Amino acid sequence: MSIIDNAVYVDGRRTAPPSLELTFETLRDRGGVAWIDLYRPSEAELRAVAQEFELHPLAVEDAVHAHQRSKLDRYDDVVFVVVHPARYLDDAERVEFGELHAFVGPDFVVTVRQAESPDVAAVRARLEADPDRLRHGPVPILHALLDQVVDEYAPVLDGLRNDVDEIEDQLFDRSPGVSRRIYELSREVIAFQRATHPLADMLRALESGAVLAGAVGAGRSGAASAAPDGTLDVEMQRSLRDVLDHTIRCAEQVDEFRTLLENALTVHSTLVAQEQNEEMRRLSETSVRQAEQAKKISSWAAILFTPTLVASIYGMNFEHMPELHWLLGYPMALALMLVLAVALYRVFKKVDWL
Repeated sequence: MSIIDNAVYVDGRRTAPPSLELTFETLRDRGGVAWIDLYRPSEAELRAVAQEFELHPLAVEDAVHAHQRSKLDRYDDVVFVVVHPARYLDDAERVEFGELHAFVGPDFVVTVRQAESPDVAAVRARLEADPDRLRHGPVPILHALLDQVVDEYAPVLDGLRNDVDEIEDQLFDRSPGVSRRIYELSREVIAFQRATHPLADMLRALESGAVLAGAVGAGRSGAASAAPDGTLDVEMQRSLRDVLDHTIRCAEQVDEFRTLLENALTVHSTLVAQEQNEEMRRLSETSVRQAEQAKKISSWAAILFTPTLVASIYGMNFEHMPELHWLLGYPMALALMLVLAVALYRVFKKVDWL
């Protein structure tokens, strides 16, 4: 079995039966509140617990398949809660999200975890050290679980804040891969938003007591934390309101992180565009210089080609050629070469090729 712990709290005091069957029997015989914690249970294991507490099939189906959104649903006299705890992995510099399902009935709490967080053992230890709270039924257990989830958000926020600061530094250092890091961190922040925003609405619904009316109470013994109409006692309302305040602050910080990352992505896009424009400008300048050089080379090649053409013609040494035996033929050829070269030079100079 994937049962991490199971106990029945009678008058706030722990009784730990050695098996689930004895837990159910103890709850029926002595009353109190049962709390069963399951870690990645199989479908058969979860359905065995569901059958004993008459859990709604739709809620059980959600818990079996997991990957649910954060939500608070009411099935007859059972409240079904799904929240997403989180923890920051320093080595990998990323956020790992878990999933916690809680079935809260009149005299029982069944928690189903898909990850190591939240630390349910720590929650149980704190509650067992304060039997007066456990005397008030399952609502204090639900409150303590939600409080633990929100408390574990604090290190995650610190880790994300450090990551965002690093990205802001890397932006202007032109670090490679910064765009991918922004994208990955944005996905984590969005997932964090999906965890924190619904949680605030859930806590408001619990504080108002409407979702608890006729469902969660004191169980079969002890003082009630919720009246039949769902109204919570003053201290429990204050406790839930405190968790709500922390959740709202977390949500606001996560929203701020998303805004900063969106701005960082915009700045990065601007810097990349500037780099591309600068590169295009350099390429354009290089092309212009190359074109100028090509024009100069072409101009001098044309100037040198003209006398070469004249000289090559008169150097063909055919017997019958005009002016070949003319006394002024040689000076005329030289003059022709010079005139054509000067004429071409002036033409190219005028069109700014030289």
